[in-house]
Amino acid sequence: MNFDLKTLTHSTALTHKTDLMVIAVKSGVQKATTSKSSPIPVLSQYLSSIQAEESFEAKTGKTLLILKPLHVQAKRIMLLGVGDGSAAQIRKAVNTCFSSIKSLKYKEVTVYFDDSFTEFDKAIRNSIIAVTDSLYLYTKTKPSAKTEHSKTSKNPDSSSSAGLISVTLAGASAKLVSSKNVFDEVTALCEGVELAKEWGNRPPNYATPTHLGQVAQNLGKTSGIKVNVMGPKEVEKLGMGSFMSVSQGSSEPLRFISMEYRGARAKTSEPIVLIGKGITFDTGGISLKPGAGMDEMKFDMCGAASVLGVFKSLSVLKPADLHVVGLIPTCENMPDGGAVKPGDVVTSMSGQTIEILNTDAEGRLILCDALTYAKRFKPKAVIDIATLTGACVIALGHVRSGLFSNNDTLASALEKAGEDSLDTCWRMPLDDEYAEALKSNFADVANVGDRAAGSVTAAKFLQRFANDFAWAHLDIAGTAWKSGGAKGSTGRPVGLLMEFLLRHSKNAMKPKSAK
Repeated sequence: MNFDLKTLTHSTALTHKTDLMVIAVKSGVQKATTSKSSPIPVLSQYLSSIQAEESFEAKTGKTLLILKPLHVQAKRIMLLGVGDGSAAQIRKAVNTCFSSIKSLKYKEVTVYFDDSFTEFDKAIRNSIIAVTDSLYLYTKTKPSAKTEHSKTSKNPDSSSSAGLISVTLAGASAKLVSSKNVFDEVTALCEGVELAKEWGNRPPNYATPTHLGQVAQNLGKTSGIKVNVMGPKEVEKLGMGSFMSVSQGSSEPLRFISMEYRGARAKTSEPIVLIGKGITFDTGGISLKPGAGMDEMKFDMCGAASVLGVFKSLSVLKPADLHVVGLIPTCENMPDGGAVKPGDVVTSMSGQTIEILNTDAEGRLILCDALTYAKRFKPKAVIDIATLTGACVIALGHVRSGLFSNNDTLASALEKAGEDSLDTCWRMPLDDEYAEALKSNFADVANVGDRAAGSVTAAKFLQRFANDFAWAHLDIAGTAWKSGGAKGSTGRPVGLLMEFLLRHSKNAMKPKSAK
């Protein structure tokens, strides 16, 4: 998909050639008056006639298609209601619009915002995100979708659907020119989100730990990203006994992936470290999950996919002031004769021993060793991203990710990034009393407590390994994918993470000492 940014006045909009011009309309916009001596503004022309008939209200996502518009070079005009014109309403409306038109064989579409939209940056950003999201199409293992896609697409292997070749974002104000930086950021973001979606969606036999290592190595071919993919022997030498215990029931070898992006002006800056949980399939191990819905455990590596997505976006955008490290512990959790058993005690890289009471609480067992490994980078902050607990879904549903942190500055920055990117999170407690549930008679710590506050006790477990730096944990179990008819990866929280990173480049955030 090609995106373009263009300034169109009311008069030049009349002569702009496109297959479809989508005109965003706010609710409550009054029809404009025109003089005989000036060109009729394209928006006013159609609003005037249609409002006179009272046949169109600018409710969010409502559309009206005009097949043979007069005095306009566009082949079709579509009025698109965007409600109050807020970022959330624009994103929802544009997504609805493009979802409905993607089968109509348009090659070129222009989305037009008139002068009533004073925040062009937000309009552009959310329109591009919405278009990309609505046109994403998974084809890797679905030949029927790939065949249909190849009929109209110049690139049959791409993940964008239908026959659309280009989308132009146009505005009536010269201020649109100042939005070039936002345009570059959001197009880079969308590439990262699509990569995260793609690898989240792939079946577990097409997305093994080895495959994820190959994705990272491919990203490493891009200038500015260093990649190191370690196997079982290297991980054993590091002393990652907790991580290794999870993988020992699988015939697929584990991988520990390390990536590093250092911008041109970030030679000496402390990095922000992102850690993504990479369980490419989770049966629960010996503590076997119920069969119903187990196929969705291919999404248990969406934390890893989000880190890969962030590095894809960084490789495209190449921000000069950022230093980012990505760590991905990745393996399967399987129940063969060599699998770790409930009651086993393992030794983590930190030296702490862990009594494994439930083998289905495996994500924290691989993340804890990655958190210990992160210490060697002397990080400014460490953020782990994981589909960690069903309890977080019970607490927050599928709207907000759970946020836990030992540092108020870091937590506030992530919350703000989530609100601004519409990839929201909600801070959860980390009171010391919650750690009481993890006491063990046979090890330094148990990997689970009872059912009460399950997402909090999971975070308290991770916190034991993050006391030397500012740390945050994002539990994305409720937001990383959708079930039912819309089943598929969402690409979250790549948007939140990129917003956070771009806002807090070199010296922009100085976290307090960890508590």
